[in-house]
Amino acid sequence: MPVQDATRPTPQTTMSSSPSPPTTANGGITITGGENEDEWVWNQIKAEARRDAESEPALASYLYSTIISHSSLTRSLSFHLGNKLCSSTLLSTLLYDLFMNTFSSDKSLLSATVADLRAARARDPACISFAHCLLNYKGFLAIQAHRVAHKLWALNRKPIALALHSRVSDVFSVDIHPAARVGKGILLDHATGVVIGETAVVGNNVSILHHVTLGGTGKVGGDRHPKIGDGVLIGAGATVLGNVKIGEGAKIGAGSLVMIDVPPWTTAVGNPARLIGGKEKRKDEDVPGETMDHTSFIYVI
Repeated sequence: MPVQDATRPTPQTTMSSSPSPPTTANGGITITGGENEDEWVWNQIKAEARRDAESEPALASYLYSTIISHSSLTRSLSFHLGNKLCSSTLLSTLLYDLFMNTFSSDKSLLSATVADLRAARARDPACISFAHCLLNYKGFLAIQAHRVAHKLWALNRKPIALALHSRVSDVFSVDIHPAARVGKGILLDHATGVVIGETAVVGNNVSILHHVTLGGTGKVGGDRHPKIGDGVLIGAGATVLGNVKIGEGAKIGAGSLVMIDVPPWTTAVGNPARLIGGKEKRKDEDVPGETMDHTSFIYVI
């Protein structure tokens, strides 16, 4: 049964939002003053929630219970995930404690959460606010739950890690094995149908669209899943199979089937995939996983 918060905000209360910070050319945030990045993002989320509660009173109680009433991003996220993933036999209060204890035990998890929020805000033009991502982006929520499951898996708490993995798959339609290693600054855009296998590794600042599979070939056990480098962009419906290496800054075209290594700063496209582009990053080349540009490196006619 979902956690309930009986306290309701007064819709008539004036709620103001904090000013936007300076931004860099690629959409990143430049933090100024005494706040660290985590604090600034959390204050921005609360300001956005207050603004939305004022403009849409029907959401006031929901926004208060999920964001405004909480003292930290960790508490808000743990509360929201607990309510999203609970069932009649896996209670939200149990999940809240599980998430809170895991986040509290490893401060790098919060840093990764903030990096993921920034990634969605910078890369997805449909993301209208940090609060919107926190509450509504199932790819973001699935990744945060996966990080907790991965931490539990590493602590040899495999039954609860697998139970959490199953709930994430049921609720968000995202299937990431608890043993898979995932970096930070990750965007699962749309997220439906994403599958990431047990021995897969995903680097930092990677963007993955819907219906992507990072799977095995079915022929071998052991280390059998793809290794995705930093800054990689994987298009919708792409399938990458086997213990292959996708180099830094590479792109996988939508609908492609990749069963070979892809060198850095190279595009793989087609079924079976062929390689296009160079292996060295040009000085003026942006990182594909950050720019979401699916078109460059395509020079063939």
